[in-house]
Amino acid sequence: MLVIVGYIVVLGSVFGGYAIAGGHLGGLWQPVELLMIGGGALGAFFVGNNMKAVKATFKSAPTLLKGSKYNKETYMELMAFMYEMLGKVRKEGMMSIESDVEKPEESPIFSKYPKVLADHHLVEFITDYLRIMVSGNLNAMEIENLMDVEIETHHHEAMVPSHVIAKLGDGMPAFGIVAAVMGVVHTMESVGMPPAELGILIAHALVGTFLGILLAYGFVGPLAGLLEQKAEEDAKIYQATKVVLLANLNGYAPAMAVEFGRKVLNSTERPGFAELEEHVKQKR
Repeated sequence: MLVIVGYIVVLGSVFGGYAIAGGHLGGLWQPVELLMIGGGALGAFFVGNNMKAVKATFKSAPTLLKGSKYNKETYMELMAFMYEMLGKVRKEGMMSIESDVEKPEESPIFSKYPKVLADHHLVEFITDYLRIMVSGNLNAMEIENLMDVEIETHHHEAMVPSHVIAKLGDGMPAFGIVAAVMGVVHTMESVGMPPAELGILIAHALVGTFLGILLAYGFVGPLAGLLEQKAEEDAKIYQATKVVLLANLNGYAPAMAVEFGRKVLNSTERPGFAELEEHVKQKR
């Protein structure tokens, strides 16, 4: 929703200010300029990226119009889930969660937390390390290093669409200049025309530069920043999960391990101690 609102503000401010200053909006409608800028940028997009990056970018497009799925309720549900799962380990031993880890979709614990279960990558992250902990073959330091590498890899992949869109936005002004140069060339070819008509051709050529800059900084560039923010939010839930699991592996009780995870969260989504404690009690 904020993306649409922002675009409306950009269009209203730029074109509204132009109209208030006495400009004629019809003169800015140059579909040929848009074709050269948009088509050139699209072609460069395909040339400069492999198929994995292209697919990841298109896959991320629908998320731009959605709000963040990582809010306080999501993190509270995650912490309640971790508390219950680790509590079962503490009472019944590591082998007691083997069936939960192997088939999370059939687990009675996972089924109580639909937001956790709906995140396939998060479930895979949790079950993989619980499985390693069940096997007992790695110590806490080795597991932490492995977690850091996996989180870094996941974050790197999540950042690909942001980098792709940023490069696309950086190239828009240049394609605007290309369109403007094409317009100037056309004007020079028509040098025998009356001055009034030459002025119109020059104005049309300058629109290319204007559109390239507007598309870059008003439309495409901000999307790269938004995708980067979403990638950062996506990494935070894995960091919190990592801290909880490592705290438990180092011998801390589930309640203290969950508190460690709570402290990792951003202040805007972090629940209070008493708030989280009450939520965990309700889930139990």
